[in-house]
Amino acid sequence: MAPLADVRFETIDGVVVARLDGEIDMSNADDLGAAITARVSSDALALVVDLAAVEYLDSAGIHVLFALREHLGRRGQAIKLVLGPDSPIATALEYAGVQRTLGAAHTVQDAIESLDD
Repeated sequence: MAPLADVRFETIDGVVVARLDGEIDMSNADDLGAAITARVSSDALALVVDLAAVEYLDSAGIHVLFALREHLGRRGQAIKLVLGPDSPIATALEYAGVQRTLGAAHTVQDAIESLDD
């Protein structure tokens, strides 16, 4: 069975950008979290998780975002999210306090620039 979500990585000015696409649920959330954790080295400045192309995210995906924040925080690294203006998952993330706790921007560039705040 094919994974419900794909993740692609790039590094911009020392910030690791994880671009997710598809659906994130309990069947793949842990694997995605492990893949992202493995790609963020201790010398990275921060992590930006681009969720603009994610169509569905359940509580397992939300848990992974908080776990990433905790892991990175122990290393002194920041995490920011990217949500498109019409994101189908924005409401769920807002109710769970994810946007308030992790911070969200509309573009990867805005997220990277907000890391200086």
